[in-house]
Amino acid sequence: MIEVFLIPSLAVLVLLAWGIDYINGFHDTANSIATVVSTGVLPAKYALAMSATLNFAGALAGTSVATTIAKGIADSQHVVPAVIAAALLAAITWDLLTWWFGIPSSTSHTLLGGLSGAVVAHAGFKALHMNKLKEIGAFIIISPAMGFIVGMVLILIILWVVRHFAGHRVNAVFRKAQLVSAAAMSFTHGQNDAQKAMGIICLAMIAYKFHLPLDAKLKVIVPLWVKIGSAIAMAIGTASGGWKIIRTMGTKIVKLRPIHGFAAETAAAAVLFTTAHYGIPVSTTHSITGAIMGVGTSMNASAVRWGVAGNIVMAWVLTIPISALLAAGFLKLVAPFF
Repeated sequence: MIEVFLIPSLAVLVLLAWGIDYINGFHDTANSIATVVSTGVLPAKYALAMSATLNFAGALAGTSVATTIAKGIADSQHVVPAVIAAALLAAITWDLLTWWFGIPSSTSHTLLGGLSGAVVAHAGFKALHMNKLKEIGAFIIISPAMGFIVGMVLILIILWVVRHFAGHRVNAVFRKAQLVSAAAMSFTHGQNDAQKAMGIICLAMIAYKFHLPLDAKLKVIVPLWVKIGSAIAMAIGTASGGWKIIRTMGTKIVKLRPIHGFAAETAAAAVLFTTAHYGIPVSTTHSITGAIMGVGTSMNASAVRWGVAGNIVMAWVLTIPISALLAAGFLKLVAPFF
């Protein structure tokens, strides 16, 4: 660790990566707590404390996504320090812009778009691992669709199971159950999103010729200090809260009760646990938003504010190309310094 921070430009990249982790934390706090706060199950300060703690724990649980970022996106020889800096600056810019307007965009795809755009600007399309990028690109559609379908099916099953119970009893049970589903969502958010910064830092270390050991499957072993630093940055960012996006996710798409919040969070957490296991860097934002829409549609399609949903989807569509263009522009600015 000390050797890394003795190289000023590499230290800047590490700090930028932790910076995007921090921004990711408050940008994506809504993914974990919007439903549990909007349904009144937890006061905001307690929800934030729970989410920050479980984001930290989730960040330390596995590194499959980090190794995909570190080795799976582009040929290592073309991921030079300037490329990494440009990708991080593009991701920070887009994340802050979408946060300012309260749009729940994907930090994951912002990073992937930025990294891809900077690599192409530096070395052309040949440097990209297109098969892996196609797989990740497919999940831009698959992850919200999975969240939507699982959320819709789950709420219908739950409603059928509790159809003979009194409404006040159902509400009381799911107020408690939603604590569990919100905790699972917080954990999977840390597990998925903090690993992106870990992968970027590993990429930076490889670019500076640091030797990182490989496991039996020839995947990069993430250094412990990288994991802990990324987990801390994510947790602090989450604790800071991102209220504009929390309001969008919690109340502007569809009005939820505890039973609906439980279904949406459980559905999204199931999707994220699965994709993290296979090392696929999907968007927690896409998954939980898709699940909220699915649950809302099962209640009544007109209950979903489709205009708001449409704006969110448009931001999803624009995230990767805009991040790529931003990174290509930043590359020209930062190249003299790296």
